[in-house]
Amino acid sequence: MAEETENKVKPPSRQYPDPAKKIEQEVKTTGHSWDGIEEYDNPMPRWWVWIFIITIVWSFGYWIAFPAWPGIQSATSGLLGYSSRANVAQEIAEFEERNEVFFAQLNDTELDEIREDDELMRFAVNAGGSVFAAQCSQCHGAGGAGVQAAGYPNLLNDDWLWGGTMEDIHQTIRYGIRNEDFLDARWSEMPAFGRDGLLDDEEIDQVVHYVLSLSGSDHDAELAAAGAENYEINCASCHMDDGSGDYFIGAPALNNQIWLYGGSFEAIRHSIYYSRFGVMPGFAERLREAEIRAVAAYVHQLGGGQ
Repeated sequence: MAEETENKVKPPSRQYPDPAKKIEQEVKTTGHSWDGIEEYDNPMPRWWVWIFIITIVWSFGYWIAFPAWPGIQSATSGLLGYSSRANVAQEIAEFEERNEVFFAQLNDTELDEIREDDELMRFAVNAGGSVFAAQCSQCHGAGGAGVQAAGYPNLLNDDWLWGGTMEDIHQTIRYGIRNEDFLDARWSEMPAFGRDGLLDDEEIDQVVHYVLSLSGSDHDAELAAAGAENYEINCASCHMDDGSGDYFIGAPALNNQIWLYGGSFEAIRHSIYYSRFGVMPGFAERLREAEIRAVAAYVHQLGGGQ
């Protein structure tokens, strides 16, 4: 039995690699260590290296062919003479050439007939909207709602100081209001009843309450009744007996609750005491006639055109 055991083949012993040899076979590290973590120093892939070299070569070609290096007064022009400014200018010229057909049609079409041509009206609204955003939105707001506190009219309602037809709006835009640049500018001036001593403080308060009564606003009935006579003598010739106003002279309606400078007691009293004298520039020398017509069409269709 013992002899049998001795003759048995012993299992081979497990061989363990030499740690020192294993380390020699691994890629070397960069030599840096962060909290015991080391980074292998692997070579970059050859395809990546070649792409990197190609991009460097391409960049030198770009510098030579296209504008690239800034100078004291201008950048290098490049051998190809490329200019993004010239390209934009060319595109603008092309669009202007196409638009000239419609601008010429706008000039040749009666104002009240523009709406009858759907294609021309669409062009007028789009072109007029662009001009409005650049020239008019500073006062009337981006959407045309105006700024009441500053006396810039709301163009979205149907209450117009100088008329809301296409022709009226066109004339107002072309020549403006109360400016000294155009003889045809809209012009009117309300007396300063308090500042110039035409009415005393008590009479002005009475007129204010009467004006408030015309629009159905809160007022003192007794004071309003007392102010009716002064209103008839001093105000009705422009604002009419019923407060409906007069487009011809730019006298606002007082029988609604649409107010250019505010409808509170204090705001109306200020208007009567000191008067108002809003000025709008004329655009006859700033815009082409076709552009003025386009703006008129745009404003007219905002919602309040008559």
